[in-house]
Amino acid sequence: MDNPQQDFVAGSSGKAPEDLRDMVDLVSLCKRRGFVFPSSEIYGGINACWDYGPLGVTLKHQMKSLWWEVMVRRPDIEGLDSAILMHPQIWKASGHVDGFSDPLVDCKDCKSRFRADHLQTLNCPQCEGELTEPRQFQLMFKTHMGPLEDQGSLVYLRPETAQGIFVNFVNVCQSARQKVPFGIAQIGKAFRNEITPGNFIFRTREFEQMEMQYFVEPGTDEYWFDVWKERRFQWHVDHGLRPHKLRFQEHGPHELAHYAKAAFDIQYEFPFGWQELEGIHNRTDFDLKRHAEFSSKKLDYFDALSGKHYLPYVIETSVGCDRSILAVLVDAYRFDGERTWLQLHPRLAPYEVAVFSLMKKPELQQYADRIVQDIYQKLRITTDHTGSIGKRYRRQDEIGTPLGVTIDYETLVDHTVTIRHRDTMLQTRVPSEQLVAFVTEQFRNW
Repeated sequence: MDNPQQDFVAGSSGKAPEDLRDMVDLVSLCKRRGFVFPSSEIYGGINACWDYGPLGVTLKHQMKSLWWEVMVRRPDIEGLDSAILMHPQIWKASGHVDGFSDPLVDCKDCKSRFRADHLQTLNCPQCEGELTEPRQFQLMFKTHMGPLEDQGSLVYLRPETAQGIFVNFVNVCQSARQKVPFGIAQIGKAFRNEITPGNFIFRTREFEQMEMQYFVEPGTDEYWFDVWKERRFQWHVDHGLRPHKLRFQEHGPHELAHYAKAAFDIQYEFPFGWQELEGIHNRTDFDLKRHAEFSSKKLDYFDALSGKHYLPYVIETSVGCDRSILAVLVDAYRFDGERTWLQLHPRLAPYEVAVFSLMKKPELQQYADRIVQDIYQKLRITTDHTGSIGKRYRRQDEIGTPLGVTIDYETLVDHTVTIRHRDTMLQTRVPSEQLVAFVTEQFRNW
């Protein structure tokens, strides 16, 4: 056994797999296997809210860790965790109070509601009925802070995490002793009272953002915009999304947000069409200028080398964690007529390795337990001893576990185990003491 990896990655299951065609199939798999559950389901559910189950929360943790690893573990970016509830004047300064709304229309017949800017006709898409005139619908959730529910106690659930970064620009700059160009990044919940949420976890009213604001000297903003545009596209490819399923979509002059000089979306081709996955925006100095005006505080930056004071421009990268998870699950879904599997990148898969005993025999299970004890601190592992070995393989395929390790009677004789590859179903024998090294090498070259 000079090269135990030789026949491991070659070959195929014999049939060309199909991609996901119907979101219903993915939603069913996610509930059945514990990725995502409908929120408050025993009470009939609540629209556009979802709970992450045991596998889903692990996948989400891996997604956030990979983003944090790339975006924050570098010398020019600092981390932050700002509060969800902030001073209401922040949202006045940012433009959200006056401008963060969508045009809403109602059908006079069936009473359905729609975003006017999403309609292709002048009639109700449900029943062809007559629609009302558009009216603006405020997207921020309101609540009250303190014992009295009056105008003076009004606060908002933040609709984005970016403003928490802007109002802490001076604090981070001074405490971390950072010099422009540098970034501030955070992961956190945001809330939007969407008119038409849907498509599973793609558009929800409660979601998690992974955002980074990169502060640069005016005049260098176009360079840094291009840098971050390419870096962010490559990040999605590096963690499993197929490049032909991704594209840039530039915002035209009439599509730009009020704060933006330039903007590109990274779009993914979902079963329901090309949709935004991440936004890269040149926000100029709009946000710092507005907060300086409304707070009457100086937010400019002093460059000791040039002796200049200026308000930095901001290059924003903003990606939805939930949308990223959905894109990964959609992209990984495979079906070949006989089995369904998730072709997840090992760094995202909830489990990296599943350990099985071929049969429910004490001597085999004891050997499997010893292997689990030896490797559980080095790899994300699970075990399964119920049902035939074929059924156990299929269950692990469906949740995206890349490798299966099986202990059989040959193991008791020569201390080798069978490694099965999720995508090809090919198997090879590896000495049990080389298991971790073998798996690590496989993942390194994935």
